[in-house]
Amino acid sequence: MSRRGKRAELPPADHRTEQPLGPDGLVVKVVNKAGYTKEFDFTALPVPEPMRRSLARLYAAQSRAWTSHETAKTCWSRVMTFATFLSELESTPEDLDGVTVAVLKRWRARHVSTVTGKAVLSTVRLLLQQDPRFASGPVTEELLRRFPAAKPSKQSYEGDERKRVVLAAQRQFRAAWLRISENTRLLRAWRAAELEEDSRDWRLGEVLDYLARTGDVPRSILPSGQPHVDHRNLLGGAGPEQTWGRLFLSREELTALAVLLTDRFAWNLKVYDRMSAPTTGPSVGEKTAITYQVQVEKHRAGRGRWFSTENITDLSADSPGRLITQALAATAHGRDLAARLAPGTDLLMVSRLYAPARAAHRHQDTERPRPVGPLSFGIAYNDAQRWSKAHGLGGSPFQRTRRTTVTREGAPRQHSQSTNERVYVLPDEHVQRASRSVFADGAEEALKQAEAAVFGGHLADAPDPAHEQTVTADCEDETTSPWPTPEGGCGADFMLCLACKNAYIHPGHHPRLALLHRQLESLRSVLDDGAWNEQWQDHSLRLEDLRDKVGDAVWDAALARADSDDHALVHLLVKGDLAP
Repeated sequence: MSRRGKRAELPPADHRTEQPLGPDGLVVKVVNKAGYTKEFDFTALPVPEPMRRSLARLYAAQSRAWTSHETAKTCWSRVMTFATFLSELESTPEDLDGVTVAVLKRWRARHVSTVTGKAVLSTVRLLLQQDPRFASGPVTEELLRRFPAAKPSKQSYEGDERKRVVLAAQRQFRAAWLRISENTRLLRAWRAAELEEDSRDWRLGEVLDYLARTGDVPRSILPSGQPHVDHRNLLGGAGPEQTWGRLFLSREELTALAVLLTDRFAWNLKVYDRMSAPTTGPSVGEKTAITYQVQVEKHRAGRGRWFSTENITDLSADSPGRLITQALAATAHGRDLAARLAPGTDLLMVSRLYAPARAAHRHQDTERPRPVGPLSFGIAYNDAQRWSKAHGLGGSPFQRTRRTTVTREGAPRQHSQSTNERVYVLPDEHVQRASRSVFADGAEEALKQAEAAVFGGHLADAPDPAHEQTVTADCEDETTSPWPTPEGGCGADFMLCLACKNAYIHPGHHPRLALLHRQLESLRSVLDDGAWNEQWQDHSLRLEDLRDKVGDAVWDAALARADSDDHALVHLLVKGDLAP
């Protein structure tokens, strides 16, 4: 059964899956998830033809698992890098069986020192190891030789850096949201016939209705062939904010919204290209709250795990769902127009193109949805770069913003726990600096616990008449006990004598203490771990520390000398029947 409950149908009997490798063995076709095909011509590689055919065959076999042209282009560029390297050798191998250990060593040395180089090494190694000629032997061992993991090139933002990015996005998107909201209220009043006919607001509402239906305000063509905005005086100008921007976001404003969403939810930039408009679900116990169900596409999760649903609630102005509410309001007219122009289209991240005809003609990105009329969907990499440059931020903010949110929240977002720790948390310099005090406090606490679980007294060769005898040790001065009573004496039980600085142990104590240690270890087999650890673990560790100080041979010999009095006292100690 399919996901929607419709029984799956078998393909026609004559159906054949198109092979990625062309008949000539040199052209590979890769079909992405959207159904577009892109060809990669291996005749462009600067190596002999047998080598081209081998690399094309391996590339084609690998491409069967790809659903993205971005993945295909990345692998292609790295194969080209490898081929260029081979072509620059004193003697270029005719085929892969001519690649020697020395060649692979030089290849590794050229790339292993950089993050990008390690990525190239990893891709080419994965490709080559599929060839039977690299099944075993010294060349294979060199090919598979491990190299240090690449340190992430992007780090999370410092507090002030993040504030600067978020503030820039908030200012731009909020201004756009307020502009669209104000014009939307006027349009609704016009459609509800609430405005005085022929008044300024009524005439503006008429223009807004035209804009909502067509994606642009009325325009005339001048004798020179140039378009002219009608009602220029009524609109207050001919710029985007006075014309189509009254109901639609620009690409820069949509990018600002994406930055805010990434900062709030740590969504990947690619998510915005095909994110459906959130749907609403019931909010249990809340009449004023709105809970949105947002479908998030995880491109690298693998087949069958591409989508997950997040529930996000709008409770108040500071709640995460409020940004979703504002995003829906700011894109409402764009989504309505897209659904009319291309029925079935319901993508959240929609903006209005500055020059629709030119942009649609130039759209070559097979990974992102194609424009619909004057509308564009998602955020291109160039959009992120332009937005960053316009605000003086020096580089796309999305990777660093996502990393900042993930490390700030401390929990995985659209990825596994191991990826969260390995890729985001542990390599992040800001997390490392912030963790130093935590590690220091933990080390000090561990030291205190370790010190508390060792023998705290002194070893003596014989009893001292001035010391008071106890069940487990001789006490030098109970008035200076670490556990005093209100009356001034010692309030510790006899087991804690072994942790006291006033305790003295001489050979007469050894048989009883060795017997006590064996008895505590026997309790481990009849008590659950939690109960034994809580009641007996520290005492057992102190006895083990004492045994190490005395010596195993002396300790074992003393155990054999334990008499009936020792057995009786140990039995009472373990039962807790001996009061201090």
